[in-house]
Amino acid sequence: MNIGQIKQNDAGIFMGRISTLAVAMTIALKPVQSSNPRAPRYEIHALTPGRTWVQVGAFFELTSNNTGEAFLNGRIDDPSLAAPLQVSAFRQDDGSYNVVWQRAQKRRDVGAALGVKADDDLSPPFGADGGPVGNGPDHDAGTTDNGLGETTAPVEEPIGKGRGRRQRVAEDA
Repeated sequence: MNIGQIKQNDAGIFMGRISTLAVAMTIALKPVQSSNPRAPRYEIHALTPGRTWVQVGAFFELTSNNTGEAFLNGRIDDPSLAAPLQVSAFRQDDGSYNVVWQRAQKRRDVGAALGVKADDDLSPPFGADGGPVGNGPDHDAGTTDNGLGETTAPVEEPIGKGRGRRQRVAEDA
């Protein structure tokens, strides 16, 4: 979804506007001078109501695996925002950038898009009755034992009607 545009002004500074239902900000890109190949390409600065500039994010230059085209990718974040905006900027023929946003997908959603079965489709490691699955020598169809054996941990029992106090009581063997 396109949420803004950034154009280079007469002074050579990339400036633009990002607008959504909850966000309306004027932004400027400040080039980052670094020899580190992992450094961002630009800092993203936003204009405050008091007419000062504050840094709210950064753009990193990436290359598309499909087309080989370079684009900017980053995040805009500020305490006034409910959540960070994950944004990308794609260069247009006139030298401007279109700023786009897309809600991050949960891993499960990505798996569904790829045709991977959801966790709900997996069969449990134990039968529906809680007993072991299978019919091996240790399997008794009439038991509800889960095959894990008995616990040796002490059992906690409540004492009176207090505020959740519990006392350890040794289990009779």
